[in-house]
Amino acid sequence: MTPLGRRLLVLVTAVLLLAGVGTGIVLHAAARADRANQPRSGGPGVNGGKVSLDQKGRLMFVNAAAGPHRTAVASVPAGDPDSGRTAASLKCARFYAAAGTGVCLQSVPGVLKQSNRALLLDAGLRTVRTFPLAGNPSRARVSPSGRFAAWTVFVSGESYSSAFFSTRTSILDTRTMRLTPSLETFSIVRDGKQYHASDVNFWGVTFAADDDTFYATLNTANRTYLVRGSLSRRTVTTLVENVECPSLSPDGTRVAFKKRILSRTNLWHEYVLDLRTLRETALAERHSVDDQATWLDDHTLAYALPSDGKVGGSDLWSVPADGSGTPRLLIAGASSPAPL
Repeated sequence: MTPLGRRLLVLVTAVLLLAGVGTGIVLHAAARADRANQPRSGGPGVNGGKVSLDQKGRLMFVNAAAGPHRTAVASVPAGDPDSGRTAASLKCARFYAAAGTGVCLQSVPGVLKQSNRALLLDAGLRTVRTFPLAGNPSRARVSPSGRFAAWTVFVSGESYSSAFFSTRTSILDTRTMRLTPSLETFSIVRDGKQYHASDVNFWGVTFAADDDTFYATLNTANRTYLVRGSLSRRTVTTLVENVECPSLSPDGTRVAFKKRILSRTNLWHEYVLDLRTLRETALAERHSVDDQATWLDDHTLAYALPSDGKVGGSDLWSVPADGSGTPRLLIAGASSPAPL
């Protein structure tokens, strides 16, 4: 190869390498431009008061706004999320609730290290049972009937973006108080065959209405899968690849999830999967979403994004589930949404 040819090869290679990084930069730049056109007020005041899980038509969440009620479980009218929020005394890192049952994941600072725990809550947000956690809180869900609760923690590393991490996902039967400490004890069927591996991790459980079926993410051999599980049979079966943090729609026909859009990067796009056809629909949100989205109803999803210019802050956004429309700021200074 001539010197000129070698120089051209180096130039082309550099352009191709930069293209992958550039895709992420363009996504974030476009998202920032979209956000600039959205109202960014501090929102209404936060007042302490009574918050319960039997208040129908409310949207509950973890308050992320600065002040004495930061990380408190709060609620607003679902139809008027811009109105003043009411905060309980309960504080959580992650929260979810359904049918009068709640789960709160907490990290409590200690002298030598923090203590992590899961609280099972009744409708009045009173603690029914406390469970120690093996790591940092990550995800929490409650089944539509309130019978089952699930949570995921990081037992090493700090997030899915860490070079090395391990998760532990537990499921609790709130009637019998039987706890499955780890989904890794369930049998795995991958591509129609029994599968065994030492690197199996699960996260992001979401429950169906039948109190048996659930969906979750399985990670093994550097691949992620959407799995359908059965609590009674203690099995999971892989469905499709590149699915993380699934969330089942209220009608049970679709799963919202985050999909890694560039290999070996921490950029995810939000999609909805039709469980009958396995057809994927990309949603209008162009920002990288590192969250387990929540269905507000059969047509709308909510999810948390980092607040612009606020370290450790987050805002709740919503977007249509059919791929149309544009993202909309739902609640500034909030995370972990749970519609009642």
